[in-house]
Amino acid sequence: MSNTSGKTSSENERRVDHLINLVERETRTERHLEQNSEISNPENLKHAKEVQQGRNEEIKNLKNIIVHGEHSNNDQVKNLEKRYEYTNGYLDHNADHMDNEALKNTVEKQEHRKDQLNSMK
Repeated sequence: MSNTSGKTSSENERRVDHLINLVERETRTERHLEQNSEISNPENLKHAKEVQQGRNEEIKNLKNIIVHGEHSNNDQVKNLEKRYEYTNGYLDHNADHMDNEALKNTVEKQEHRKDQLNSMK
């Protein structure tokens, strides 16, 4: 086995593990949303749905990478990097003026974007 295919194999194993983890988190969150949608804060529901949408995009990307061996949409990587950098700048300048919930949600989104970028590269 050559070094390149060993690297590809271990990368794919890592991607499959990440894909399984994402699907499990997506399923748990979806179940939680179904059970608690009437009692949850509308802002929290909106945030959960945004996270779910990001997970679904990441799941789709990982499946494409595993099947095709490359990213099907490099523009998506560039857009995600751009949003990540813009939001970091926004947080640097405005974190002191944001309410705690908005700050927490934005930081969580940034962590999710970072995870997405790591899985897409």
